[in-house]
Amino acid sequence: MTQDNQLINLTRRQMLIGAGAIGLASAGAGLGTSALFRDTESFTGNSIVAGELDLLVDWQQHYEYSYAGDRVTTFVNAHPDHDGDGEQSIAADNDAQQIKYSDFPDPEDDDSNGANIPTLDCSNIPPLSEADFGVDPITGEANETLVQLRDVKPGDMGEITFSLHLCDNPGYIWMQAGNVDQDGGTAAEPELIVDPDNLGTLGDEIEACLWYDEDCDNVYDPAQPADIMLTLDFSGSMLYNQYGGVVSNDDITVFGSTYDETTKIDLVELGTRQFIQYLQSQGADVKVGVAYFDGEGSDDTEPRTGILQSMTTDLNVVDGALDGLRQKLANVVSGGAGSTPSDGDGDPDPYSNASGIATGTYIGEGVDDAQDELASNGRTGVGAANIVLSDGESFNGTGSTTFSSPTGAADDARAASPAPATDVYTISVGSANDSILQSMAGPAGGSGGAAAYFEDVDDPLNIPTVFGNLAAEFVGEKKIMQDSLANVLTALADGNGIPLDGNRGTIYNELSDPANDPDRDAFRGDGVMHCVALKWELPVDIGNEVQGDTIGFDLGFYTEQERNNDGSGPVVPA
Repeated sequence: MTQDNQLINLTRRQMLIGAGAIGLASAGAGLGTSALFRDTESFTGNSIVAGELDLLVDWQQHYEYSYAGDRVTTFVNAHPDHDGDGEQSIAADNDAQQIKYSDFPDPEDDDSNGANIPTLDCSNIPPLSEADFGVDPITGEANETLVQLRDVKPGDMGEITFSLHLCDNPGYIWMQAGNVDQDGGTAAEPELIVDPDNLGTLGDEIEACLWYDEDCDNVYDPAQPADIMLTLDFSGSMLYNQYGGVVSNDDITVFGSTYDETTKIDLVELGTRQFIQYLQSQGADVKVGVAYFDGEGSDDTEPRTGILQSMTTDLNVVDGALDGLRQKLANVVSGGAGSTPSDGDGDPDPYSNASGIATGTYIGEGVDDAQDELASNGRTGVGAANIVLSDGESFNGTGSTTFSSPTGAADDARAASPAPATDVYTISVGSANDSILQSMAGPAGGSGGAAAYFEDVDDPLNIPTVFGNLAAEFVGEKKIMQDSLANVLTALADGNGIPLDGNRGTIYNELSDPANDPDRDAFRGDGVMHCVALKWELPVDIGNEVQGDTIGFDLGFYTEQERNNDGSGPVVPA
């Protein structure tokens, strides 16, 4: 075990939850008031113990309650919150002079208030010492800590989404709790009638859910049907060492095939097949196809782009089409005019002489092919998505064909030209033209340049993780635990806490599988956003037995560097 680790005590607090009296017995008795999640210490415990490892956290918190017969949802606090109104925000050089949480609504969810700001990263998240905890939305009293609600009633609920950014080095992350304590609080007369011993049971009555909030919108999203195209770069730089295709000299095993070196296309095959197999294991309602794009040879009259696999709901067929991508790419780029993935005439040796291969990268044509496939074989009324991966930028090869604009093709896809309107996700690998690929990315019907739809993968070894986490967006968001708040806290306080998985596309059970299970991945170290959400609700039919009750606990995150650690975590004293 190394000392490359970091403990962030997000609260280090005594959190208290109180419930107002209800029922006929409470008439004239007054309302019990106590604090919900009240800290006794400041929200400042961010420290680096050793090594270059930095875990930064931002968040947005909501509270929902009844008022005059209506349900009211309000912002409680957020970080960063540059104007102190409880809504996550940062200053920006635009017409509004700011970017806010509510600038990012989820078009698929009418209940969504937005999403945590996707442009937050390791360079612009302020330290926790600058956090503004706002005011209690009911009493108007200033909050001294993360969550401090002083008069919670049955039917009230709250939610907070933490966004985790691991800077510098990859690492394993645990979510933890400690010092869990329940108390009966003030013994109000209405409570003593039904609870003469004044037991502290509030945590047992509060319903809670902890989940990976993939789109960081503070709302649990169930599974939705989707039609998906994978649009993959088949240019020579994905395979041949001569053009930067070899990532490392370490061997790699891709579903039974072992190679002496690791290339970008190997990592794409591993990632896309994990993507497909995860969707299959989760019973996702999806229809998937695969498009590819290369350039052109000197004798070509059109770019070497096309459909590797037409759209189908049979994911076994798609998995088979993605098998052996080294050979299929080689067939496209090193064969004669009009070569296709099935020709079988390419040389897949990454160290072979690739001087005569077709050159160029026709991203726009690949996007157009994928959109045509969605238009021809997609399902009516089903959301469409195109996931585009490239390690280059569009340019002409040695032939004479003028390439299409990749941004124009993506604009058409998002705008339903041809139908359907399509979410365009882009993955920029290595030295790709980040600005072009980012400008292509965006939601159906929306503009390009949407950070939430763009993945910048400087290290190609992260390609499988990116596909794994994208897969999680096409199934219901993964619930880590759904139980009473008391039981969730017990799990978080047990041992090292709950081990979080940096790749939700792998089948890993956070509650029962060991922390060093091979299917649990470390989190990337490039500051990419991962969101974990906690929601609580006090049922509307709860009685006076919880009036004045309190529950207190500490909450935090622990991380340790992946290098020289296996994910098993620190040793817990017996």
